[in-house]
Amino acid sequence: MRRAEETEFAIAPASAGTPLLRWLYGEIRDAILSGRLSPGTRLPASREFARQHHVSRGVVLNAFAQLAAEGYLVGKVGKGTFVAEALPVSSRSAPMRKKEASAGILSRRGELLAQSPFPLRELPFPPRPFRPNQPDVAAFPLRIWNRIAARRAGLLQRAHLLSCDPAGYAPLRRAIADHLRRSMGVTCRSEHVVILASAQQGFDLCARLLLDPGDEVWIEDPGYMGARRIFAAAGADIVGVPVDSDGLDVANAVRAAPHARLVYVTPAHHTPLGMPMALHRRLELLRWARAAKAVVIEDDYDGEFRYGSLPLAPLKSLDDDDRVIYAGTFSKLLFPSLRLAYLIVPDRLVEAFTTALSLCSRHASLLPQLLLHEFIADGHLARHIREMRSLYAERAATMEHLASSRLSGLLAMPQIATGLDAAALLQFRVDDRRIAAALAQGGIETRPISDYRQSVAGPSGLVMGFAAFDSAAMEEGVIQIAKILEGVASKMQCDDGGPPGPEISA
Repeated sequence: MRRAEETEFAIAPASAGTPLLRWLYGEIRDAILSGRLSPGTRLPASREFARQHHVSRGVVLNAFAQLAAEGYLVGKVGKGTFVAEALPVSSRSAPMRKKEASAGILSRRGELLAQSPFPLRELPFPPRPFRPNQPDVAAFPLRIWNRIAARRAGLLQRAHLLSCDPAGYAPLRRAIADHLRRSMGVTCRSEHVVILASAQQGFDLCARLLLDPGDEVWIEDPGYMGARRIFAAAGADIVGVPVDSDGLDVANAVRAAPHARLVYVTPAHHTPLGMPMALHRRLELLRWARAAKAVVIEDDYDGEFRYGSLPLAPLKSLDDDDRVIYAGTFSKLLFPSLRLAYLIVPDRLVEAFTTALSLCSRHASLLPQLLLHEFIADGHLARHIREMRSLYAERAATMEHLASSRLSGLLAMPQIATGLDAAALLQFRVDDRRIAAALAQGGIETRPISDYRQSVAGPSGLVMGFAAFDSAAMEEGVIQIAKILEGVASKMQCDDGGPPGPEISA
């Protein structure tokens, strides 16, 4: 780094929601501690610094003042502001990154749990097209929910201030069992229902109770990374099972790991490719599970939103040997921050799951359970699902039309039959992570299919949510996608000296 004549240095842009003063202070301090700004380096004049980074001069002066007070900077009259020659004690070396700082402290399980595929901070509102897994919260009957909340708050009893059953609020468990019998054909009793803070908590509980280190677990490949990482953190040997148009390839899985202890599947709406699991594969899986004495986790995260026909009968409804644990969540049915989910647990496991919940988390928060119970009991859940099924079906049709008319030759989107999002396959050879990053720079949110893969090769593409966006937002988003993809394809053609070839299918 040059010394007195230095006029500028690069810093990362401010992230959304971070106060400018805190951002600028942190960036300059990190540049000093990492050695990018060495002792004695002159910083740009405050006015010039403010111009370079598009902030007010006052923000720059306040950041310089705070850093000077802490000993990182010194001001010299008539000469400018410099990095201190004698930095504060222990500040000469770069601060350890969080992963480096935790090395040797976290267990192997801890190291895996410290790697999350989910956002680590609040996502901006409203969501940008085409953020996956987003219900339309603008269409949620918030006035009804608030009315129930106000009424329930006025009816709270002192008994509600104590703890509740570890498995959850009994009236809510009965309401969920009744709803599943009517709408999904799942035969269960309220004692089979276990209320949780999230489906992820349910998968973690399954891993703790059902797996020992080294046990084999079948997981669709590509498949839901949230479940895969939970089971890997439990020490399981993850067996990625290829999928085709009929879903999980059971015969392939049996050849690879005939003695697996656990299977995780998304049969109603495969994550991320979207197809349902064919009936013959469902029956084949249940026959194998019965013979192998294995447990199957059926994650039905958005199967109630099926368009053009009734929801598919869950795997659980075919289970005559009590081998299936059925997982459902209200984060997709209602709104994400509700954080209530449930498992339908086989008879033989109810006591173990309830006792484990009592030990690990005691029980889910009671007040949201009271509100949700009344929302279901008054018929609002069934009505909301019907209305959203109709709304999302219209948006799915709009998404299909826009993709076929505006993205032809760039993205291919299959017919959308279920759920809140769809997989769109790229029509030229390119890294889908690169494409997702380019789209993000252009204000478009997607998720690359590669993020869902463990080892099985296959076509690259993007997971695109449509349920939370009206036709105008989707059209604007698709136009932006076309512009960005055409730019990428054009650049590839120039680099390769010819048109990009088609993507190789799985």
